[in-house]
Amino acid sequence: MTPDSRDLFPGKQFISTILEVLATKTAMSGQMARRYLQRAGMAGVIIGIFYGTYYAVVAAFDDVAVGGGSLHSIGRIVGALVFGWALVFIYYSKSELLTSNMMIISIGAYHRRTTWGKALRLLGLCLLGNFLGGLFIAVLVRFSTLVEGAQLVEMQAAVDHKLEFITTGVTGWTDLLVRAILCNFMINMAMLLVYNGLIKDDLTRCLVMILSVFIFAFLGLEHSVANTVLFTIVGLKDGIDVGLAVANVAIALVGNFIGGGVLIGLYYAYVNDDARYAGPG
Repeated sequence: MTPDSRDLFPGKQFISTILEVLATKTAMSGQMARRYLQRAGMAGVIIGIFYGTYYAVVAAFDDVAVGGGSLHSIGRIVGALVFGWALVFIYYSKSELLTSNMMIISIGAYHRRTTWGKALRLLGLCLLGNFLGGLFIAVLVRFSTLVEGAQLVEMQAAVDHKLEFITTGVTGWTDLLVRAILCNFMINMAMLLVYNGLIKDDLTRCLVMILSVFIFAFLGLEHSVANTVLFTIVGLKDGIDVGLAVANVAIALVGNFIGGGVLIGLYYAYVNDDARYAGPG
């Protein structure tokens, strides 16, 4: 008995959904570039607010003294769960996040539904929009007291740690690259589960997205857009080594593309390609 192609290629619906999503994104980034930038900007705004909240939660638990120590670890758990909602807000507000688009354009390029030129344009516009959204939040924070005291100390410590990846040479670069790969692997694994049509209810979709971001935040994985927003907020507040920050984001971008574009996008496009199996007829 010949096996059913739906059993051999269970991700066909996922691929078809992604190609439909890509068509909309390609049209917007080409014909409606300003509106596309606005959608990408909103994702940067959401990340800026939720990432700031993450550090505020950690700082709040640090202030709780227990037996000569603090509840720092619990704060990181709670903060990561709160930050997890950022992806939910981005998805349901139809905002545009660079890292999930890496998977989408890779699948489109594999199936020749877009060119790499159009794909890079889409990613470039998305990165610019994400940065501008984060910059908007950073400017607001700069002229407010929203980020002060223990929260600012936590954010500065995070920036110092992230820039240290660059100053420690090849060992640090490799560490950063691996963390970036795993980060976007998890983000896009969540989006795969959201787009594949098997999850029917919104609650489970939300839990999938929250858990993926929780893993990235709690394990200290590296997300290029989140890093860009964090560097911008702290940079406007207290200054930052721009060269080191740009180097960090550049390596994180490469790792994020490998994790989301290659390990999820190209991989699932290939394993669900039934062109040879279906034959000429």
